[in-house]
Amino acid sequence: MSEKLPLLPVKSDFVFKLIFGDQRNVDILISFLASILDLPIGEYERLTIIDPHIKKESLDDKYGVLDVKVQSKSGNVVHIEIQLQVNKGITARTVYSQSKLITEQITSGQSWSVLKRAITIVITDEVFVPQGDKYHHQFRYRTDDGVEFTNLVEINTLDLRKLPTSEDGTDLWHWMRFIQTQDEEDMKMIATRSPQMRKAVGILKELSADERTRMIYESQEMARRDIESKIEDAVEKKELEMLVALAEKDAELAEKDAELEKLRAQLAKQ
Repeated sequence: MSEKLPLLPVKSDFVFKLIFGDQRNVDILISFLASILDLPIGEYERLTIIDPHIKKESLDDKYGVLDVKVQSKSGNVVHIEIQLQVNKGITARTVYSQSKLITEQITSGQSWSVLKRAITIVITDEVFVPQGDKYHHQFRYRTDDGVEFTNLVEINTLDLRKLPTSEDGTDLWHWMRFIQTQDEEDMKMIATRSPQMRKAVGILKELSADERTRMIYESQEMARRDIESKIEDAVEKKELEMLVALAEKDAELAEKDAELEKLRAQLAKQ
């Protein structure tokens, strides 16, 4: 009897897109987005995944973009991405990506009225917003006293590390737990929440049992670790070079100090 394989992690960008980035699963995506955003329900009547193809189709194709990008009924654009790590440049990178969602909508000669809402959702496995205990933050252009300048741009951050262990009665908590956990019992509980969550859990189990999917996932995880290792090696090498340079500088200063002492000694004898 073959051993049962563990569930693949939904927080892997590859697995996340297989579930949420497939037009056949648009009902799952709608349920997930509705738990986060304040879009009118009519916007979900026609939700189109702009690039539904999985970029990483082979074991050698390791560096494809795996974000999910969708367009609502009236043309609003929603961009979802998973970031397992929160590095120093993530805020600037998020703002840059957000700005592209606006600028790519308009070409020379077009009216500003063609612009639609551009919404970014960033899911992180490390704390993105350290202030407070909330796991969901929504950022827009507002004054300090809450007067909104525009809702044209919006950034939502979802911190998996801040998710309470006990449910808070929201669909968002259950979706976050679905992304966070690999526990079979947790998945059974999540599957009872709604038909869409039950479908998502079922798809995850199918993906986890598929040999080819696991091979691609494991290949990409190996590629990710290789990249992280190279970065760490580069940092260590840079740090070593800096230490050597400092040591050489200290030796040079020590030599100059010795020369100064000799000069002082000579002057003292005169």
